[in-house]
Amino acid sequence: GIYAEGGVALEGSEFRDMSREEQLAVLPNLQVLARSKPTDKYILVRLLRSEGEVVAVTGDGTNDAPALKEADVGLSMGITGTDVAQMASDIVILDDNFASIVRSVMWGRNVYDSIRKFLQFQLTVNVAALCVAYIGAVANSRSPLTPVQLLWVNLIMDTLAALALATDPPTVALLDRKPYGRTEPLVNHRMWINILGQSLLQVIILLVMLFAGEDMYIDSSYNSQRSLDKNYTMIFNAFVFLQLFNEINSRKLGTDLNVFDDFFSNPLFVGVMVLTTILQVILVEFGGK
Repeated sequence: GIYAEGGVALEGSEFRDMSREEQLAVLPNLQVLARSKPTDKYILVRLLRSEGEVVAVTGDGTNDAPALKEADVGLSMGITGTDVAQMASDIVILDDNFASIVRSVMWGRNVYDSIRKFLQFQLTVNVAALCVAYIGAVANSRSPLTPVQLLWVNLIMDTLAALALATDPPTVALLDRKPYGRTEPLVNHRMWINILGQSLLQVIILLVMLFAGEDMYIDSSYNSQRSLDKNYTMIFNAFVFLQLFNEINSRKLGTDLNVFDDFFSNPLFVGVMVLTTILQVILVEFGGK
């Protein structure tokens, strides 16, 4: 049920008779406020918000409108709710089913995580591309990534990757996670570690290819210009496939290391990976000819 051991259950009259200090003291453990008036709900919402809490309120009557309006998220009933309550709320539950709230929370968390996944992926691509293009241009008077190649990378980053990372279906496991705080940054500390770590790895690999690639895997019989072109093509190819691998890494946020968990649950993600690989092979093998 709602009430659990260690919690506090009060009636509205008891809550109203308390001073503000007493109300604030009981808030952390308050689980049930029975026989409460609409004004009690309004006071409770204001107290919780004054303590920095994010508050959601459900209601269906006209008297619930002040609490619905004051809450961070107001949810009213679509069938039994009054017009006043619906106008004061942020979300209208069309089927009057409280289970719909659970589904909306699950989808909301999934959308938020999808945005963070894409940001984690996009920032990594930007940092790696900027470092390699700048260092290559300064060292060799020519960027290893041409404008057409960068355009293709942007297509991967802005379109296909967004489509892949934003279409992961929500899971019940999302409900086990604690909600993010009001002041939680969109890109948190753990995400910055992933972004900078992955960017550093990519930059190191690409710079080794840039400065030592011709000696490592280019035929010594080629002239200098052809060797440079071949090496730059290898760098471009490696860069794109590094982004593909990073796209898989970006499926998970935080400390979850199993990036292949439920990998095939999103056919669109798999399809984007396969399509990008095929297009990359065509671009490298036949592009520029």
